Formats: sequence, C-alpha cells, structure tokens
Amino acid sequence: MSELKITGKQLRALGYPQGLVVRAAIDVVTQHYADATAEEVEMILTKVLADPAAYTADAVWVAVATALLPEEGPEKIALRDTPVDYAVFGAGFIEEGAIKQLNNAVRLPVAVAGALMPDAHQGYGLPIGGVLAAENAVIPYGVGVDIGCRMCLSILDLPVDTLVTKDAQYQKALKYQTKFGAGAEWKRNDTDAVLERDEFKEIQILRNLQQKAAGQLGTSGSGNHFVEWGIVSITDINNEWNLVPGDYVALLSHSGSRGLGAQVAGHYTRLAKELCVLPKEAQHLAYLDLSTEAGQEYWLAMNLAGDYASACHHLIHKRLIAEMGATLLARVENHHNFAWKEVHHGKELIVHRKGATPAGKGVLGIIPGSMTAPGFIVRGKGESTSLHSASHGAGRQMSRTKAIASITNDEMRKMLQDNGVTLIGGGLDEAPGAYKDIHTVMAAQSDLVEVVGQFQPKMVRMADGGPAED
Repeated sequence: MSELKITGKQLRALGYPQGLVVRAAIDVVTQHYADATAEEVEMILTKVLADPAAYTADAVWVAVATALLPEEGPEKIALRDTPVDYAVFGAGFIEEGAIKQLNNAVRLPVAVAGALMPDAHQGYGLPIGGVLAAENAVIPYGVGVDIGCRMCLSILDLPVDTLVTKDAQYQKALKYQTKFGAGAEWKRNDTDAVLERDEFKEIQILRNLQQKAAGQLGTSGSGNHFVEWGIVSITDINNEWNLVPGDYVALLSHSGSRGLGAQVAGHYTRLAKELCVLPKEAQHLAYLDLSTEAGQEYWLAMNLAGDYASACHHLIHKRLIAEMGATLLARVENHHNFAWKEVHHGKELIVHRKGATPAGKGVLGIIPGSMTAPGFIVRGKGESTSLHSASHGAGRQMSRTKAIASITNDEMRKMLQDNGVTLIGGGLDEAPGAYKDIHTVMAAQSDLVEVVGQFQPKMVRMADGGPAED
C-alpha cells in the first residue's frame, strides 16, 4: 500500500489558511495517517478545521488546532452609557465636530471630568481645545502628536523704536538665527543637558531618536509654528517681574518637540490601540494604564519630549537675544499639548490639555492671536469647571484647505500691511482670516484668566505654507 501524501494545495482547498498551520497539518498526516485513506484524512482535517478548540487537548492535533484558533487579544472596552459632565466656554462659536469628539471622550471608563475651551475645533482623539481628566490613565492622542507644543515669551530691554530704526537687523536675526520646517536641522549642533537624559538610554524608541533630537535642537516646526518680534504692553502694576507698566520689545515663539515628539506619539498611539480596543468612534482615544510598563514608558517619554521642546525655545531665544545684544528682563512660557498629574475632585488625576493653556490660580501663560492680532499674557484664576484651563489661542474657523481656497495673496498682503506686520515665510493656510476673533475668544473666558499684558506682533517668521505638526 503506498504512503498517503497531502499537499498544501489540497489543504487550502479544504479551507485551511495560508501559513504555518499548513506545514503543521502536513506533518501530522505524514507521521500519523500514513495508512489511512484519503477520505479518512479529509474527514479528520475537516473536523479539526470546523472546531479547533475541541482538539487543543489532543496530543496529535494540538499544534494544528492551536494554530487555527484566533490569537487572543484584549476585549473591546465599552464606553459609558452616561457621560461625565463637562463645561463648554464659548459654545456659540465652537464647531459641532469638536463637541462630538469631547462627547466621546467623556464616555471613556477612565474619564472623570472634561472641559471645552472657546478656541476649540476638531482634531484627532481629543479636539483641539479639549481638556480631559482621567484616572490613572494617559491618552497619547489626548496629548497630541506635537508633544509639548508650547509658547515662550521673552521681554527685553531694547527700546521700542528700534523695531523701526533697526528693522533690517531684527529681520536678519529672524532669517538667519531660526530654522523652520519638517525635518529641519542645524548644521552646527547646539548642546543641552536634555540630550544626556537617561531616558535616551533606557527606552528603546528614544535610543533610536537621540541623533534626530540632537540635529533638530533649537529649530521650529511647520504650520502654525512661529518666532516673532513685537511689542508687549504691560498693564498690570502688580506684575510678577516688578516691571514698570508700559511698552517693551518682546520675542515670542510657538513650536513643540519636533520629530522626537511626533515619533513618540505615533509609537505609543499604536501601542495604546493594540492594548485598549475601543469602539470605532472612540478608537483615537485609546489609553495606557499608568500602572503598566507601557503607560510608565509613555509618561517618561512624554515628559522628556516636553523638556526637549522647552530647550528648543530657550536656544532659539538665546540665539536671537544675543544677535540683538539685548538683556532678558522677564519670561513667560507654558505647554499647551501635554498631560499633568493634578488634584481635582479630591484625588490625583491625569489632566490632558490638547490645545489648552494651564490656568491654575496665579499661573502665568501666553494666549496668542494670529499673525496680525494681539496675544495676551494671562494669569489663571483657578476655575474648577475648566479644570484650571484656558484657550491656547484664537482657534481656527477655517480648515487649511478652505483658507487656501478662499483667501487670496492680495488679501493677505493687505491684512499684513494694514496691521504693520512683516511676514517672512508663512502661507495662506495661516492667514489671519483663518482664525477666530481673539477678542471674542478672550471675552468667553473672562472667568478663567485675567490679562496681565498684551503682545502685538510686528515681524513674524514661519515655515513656508504646509501642514502643521499638531
């Protein structure tokens, strides 16, 4: 009697999937069914395929049965039927998409409280301008792709009239002492203690990003990131720096953690989605439990990216201040894409602010307008319903695509000219008309912050038009 043989083609005809299970089935038939008929072999193969779980204890078929069973993964996590309450500031001019996104976020099982700022608009995961407090969990897309995106304002001792009399020198400093755009690097690398942090050695993804971080240190991103000279008007006689109220030259910058932060965000978002399977409408809100190794890793990487973003701003300011021969009088800075451990509702929570400024009682921050509209130095009032938060800017009222389609170059040039602003770089996607009225936004959050001073842009440096590193 000839030895029975089975082929991969025959197994696939029975319905066996392509892969290692075919090799395992061939081995079983060869070793244990050499004397069986083709019909008998086909029958047993069909039975194992139909119900592999029934054969996992069978010494002969265990390998085939195990290979046929679907890989076990985490069960889908259900959203709450009843969302937690949240406050909305400026509800009359917030788009519906942003509200829908926060409605999903406050139904997460880890959600404790939320808030929506008046500059809110739709993003990924949490809306831009969304705030969410969670219990022992961190949401990578609740922080954002550009981890540690932040503002930094330096008030200087330069005479205000030099913005006119030394206009060319200020512009030259912006052109040659800044570098913008995705992937932008300096040929000469600055050094900073942040590059020597242990996290670069201890966390695998960071080990692979240290060289990129070194090259991009002291650079700025694309989209709405900027460095600009302007005039700060200090209005509060009791300001924290004991400055005489009045006008000062100031340097303001906006950007984040560059390629380092983007890759950290992407890596841990993918990991969160594998470990935390949510319904489709909430899948970008996948979270990491801070009691797990993955959660702790992200927390450390996020904080490193935030400190790296801060170092970038400080080096940009150091370079420009030195170029102008100025002395620093005061500085205000804050993240607005980050997560913090804070006490709310009587317990420690993880507060995600994605496009929102920390506004705890007495906390200083910067809320910019647009390239022609003023920004504001603010002092937080510690409003509990906003989770000690305020807007991070004016907020978009047009998408980038719509702005490019509906605003002309002539219109943008006239806006700049009418406001006495010089623009280096930039694009129609960042035209002032693409943004909400900053004064309307500030009026909607008078319960959240008080104004300490106002910044008026005069010379603005941005990347050429393109997508933001949100």
